[in-house]
Amino acid sequence: MKITFLAGLLLLVLGIASLFVPIPQTETHGIKAGDLSLNVKTRHRERVSPAISAVLIIGGVMLCFAGGKNRLFKS
Repeated sequence: MKITFLAGLLLLVLGIASLFVPIPQTETHGIKAGDLSLNVKTRHRERVSPAISAVLIIGGVMLCFAGGKNRLFKS
């Protein structure tokens, strides 16, 4: 009940945050030939797919509703 509501709230917050906060990624590309090595680091930021964010938000709302529904009917 309470855990379900809190889990839904957490999913809801993560879903909303995933719409705005990009995830940083660093990749290293390089060649090594004998004692010589050449490396290039690239950094870019990618956002999560809006479909994944929508699933997180909808799941969070459903869990919040399911967790809060039990409290309404117990009174």
